[in-house]
Amino acid sequence: MLKVTTKGQNRLRWPVLLLSGLVATLAGCSSAHYRKSADADVYRLIEDFDRAVFGHTNKFTIDTPYSGRDPKSVLPAELIEDRQATNRRLINVEEALRLAKTYSREYQTQREQLYLSALSLTGARYAFSPQFVAQSTANISGTEGTAEQASLRSSVGVSQLLKSGGRLSLALGNDLVRLFTRPFFAGNPPVAVGNDSAISLLSVNLAQPLLRGFGKNDPTVEALTQAERNVVYAVRSFSLYQNQFAANTVSAYFALLGQKRNVRNNYTNYLRRVETREYVEARSVDRESRSRVDEMRNSELSARIGYVNSVANYLNALDAFKIRLGLPITEVLALEDADLGELEEAGLIRVDISQDAAFRMAVEKHMDILNAIDRFEDSKRKVRLAADQLRAGLNITGRGDWQFEEAYDYTDFDPDKLRWSAGLSLDLPLDRLRERNSYRSTLISFESQLRSLVTTLDNFRDRIETGLRNLERERLNYVSRQEALRVAERRADNDQLLFRAGRLQIINLRQSQDDLIAAQNAITDAIVAYQNNRLALLLDLGLLIAERDRFWLSDPLAGVLLDSQRGRPPSKCPRTPSSP
Repeated sequence: MLKVTTKGQNRLRWPVLLLSGLVATLAGCSSAHYRKSADADVYRLIEDFDRAVFGHTNKFTIDTPYSGRDPKSVLPAELIEDRQATNRRLINVEEALRLAKTYSREYQTQREQLYLSALSLTGARYAFSPQFVAQSTANISGTEGTAEQASLRSSVGVSQLLKSGGRLSLALGNDLVRLFTRPFFAGNPPVAVGNDSAISLLSVNLAQPLLRGFGKNDPTVEALTQAERNVVYAVRSFSLYQNQFAANTVSAYFALLGQKRNVRNNYTNYLRRVETREYVEARSVDRESRSRVDEMRNSELSARIGYVNSVANYLNALDAFKIRLGLPITEVLALEDADLGELEEAGLIRVDISQDAAFRMAVEKHMDILNAIDRFEDSKRKVRLAADQLRAGLNITGRGDWQFEEAYDYTDFDPDKLRWSAGLSLDLPLDRLRERNSYRSTLISFESQLRSLVTTLDNFRDRIETGLRNLERERLNYVSRQEALRVAERRADNDQLLFRAGRLQIINLRQSQDDLIAAQNAITDAIVAYQNNRLALLLDLGLLIAERDRFWLSDPLAGVLLDSQRGRPPSKCPRTPSSP
């Protein structure tokens, strides 16, 4: 056992306490603690940026049912069993949205991307917070079986990056050295020979650039600025994704309801063909030929094929919808039919806005355009930083040290024993080839970002004008299909009467029945297509807010547009055929 004197014990007390405290701290911080600490910082950042960007905030979390578990406990067999669930669900459109936000794997990935952006910012901000360090190193050395020297070197310090581009640090160190004699193998521990020393040092250092790299031109300050802006972009992009995800889910839901109705239409058409075939077959005894029975049998089989195909297509689409929601394929899912009826009852909600007003609205509200504009501003800032690196460097440095030997009270430093130094260092811009190349590269990147912004604006202008035309096209087609359905219903009823009276050929009856089923399916498809185009256009305008109750039935332009912002439809139904 190593024996020391009381005086040596006093020398070792502070470093030993420091090392003991550090070990206790490390032992007490579990991985769960660090995870909770990271979550608390990131969630607070996201709430702050949400409030700054949108004026409000929503609860945000990336936790899943597996988040609180040890990864080693999550086995493939459990996941396989989970995907074999056979729950039964009857859902409406609101429940579909809730399930999608809860279970969608794509949605969870987007949440995690936002989390990681904010997590990166915590690292960038941490660089500008006080950086504490505490360490202690013990060592003993000798030759053969003889211990010759033991030392304990301990230090504690703090450093701080400054927004001016400088760095300030404070360090307190202690070196203890003790010399020993007597071999280990003699059976007794080594003893001190009295030639020991203790040195304590308190040091303060400051480094500050005055020209190149000063303030906002410091690369570290720029890294923090860019990290903050990246979180703004991520918050905007996630908000846009939420709206797009909700709109796409609603569109897929109504498209599925449309297919479901078409299945019923095809089934009704099949039953109608069966009834007609049975009627002709009953008359074949004395009034109808066998060939007419066979014709109706072919018509019946064609309708049956159409019905079977529509069922298969619907089931395939239903499975794809389950994957969109994140549900197991094995679940039995049924959709509420009333939602499609409400959509039909609401009618075709117009988007009565001029092309110019629509584009200006998108520039003010769409997250992708706002991000493109801000990234263009980023590129200009990068040019300024690269130009600053071409300047001369002038740095001021300062240092102050208090060093004592045989000092045991580490709080009692004598100011009269201060040793200090100050200086200026000048770096003339004689060799700036790398900096020149970097500056030229940033100028090229600036023009590239300029083109990217212009392309984004042009693409949105094209999307908006195309969206307005497509929406008006779907509206006009819906009006025509309504009339076509009325004509088909009237013709089918009339042809059925004529056929039973023996005044119509079977081929004409089949044609009218085919036209009826086509018109019934087309009217449903037209309603769904108009709804999908309207939601897509509202997304391009930056007006669709998924947080609003039943947003797919609301009109975000109601009470907002001025008369000067309204415009004539980009296309209209011609009264007489004419060329464009």
